[in-house]
Amino acid sequence: MALKIRLARGGAKKRPFFSIVIADSRSPRDGRFIEKVGTYNPMVDKSHAERLVMNTERIKHWLGRGATPTDRIARFLGDAGLAAKPDIRETPKKSAPKAKAQERAKAGAEAASAAAGAAPAAAGS
Repeated sequence: MALKIRLARGGAKKRPFFSIVIADSRSPRDGRFIEKVGTYNPMVDKSHAERLVMNTERIKHWLGRGATPTDRIARFLGDAGLAAKPDIRETPKKSAPKAKAQERAKAGAEAASAAAGAAPAAAGS
């Protein structure tokens, strides 16, 4: 059985509240889980004490049993010092501007710098 430490959504419409749960990876997001080990409330301020509440002893226990955290939970665990913080992924190269768009942006920047350089010279005469 592949175990995951993940968020299960609760709360009302437009008012999210998440439970941090240990669940089988095949079960639905808000479905059956094995144990609830914390809560996450994204609606309160980041410095608020009740924004993230975790039972660290139980999380360590399940990590030792082979449970894998999801990306968001891995960030929480990294901030808490319970696991290594995941690497920040870069923007995919597919979404970068293509060659023609880069040339247009470069030409626009050169034109803007030339215009900015010409304006003080014209004002000085």
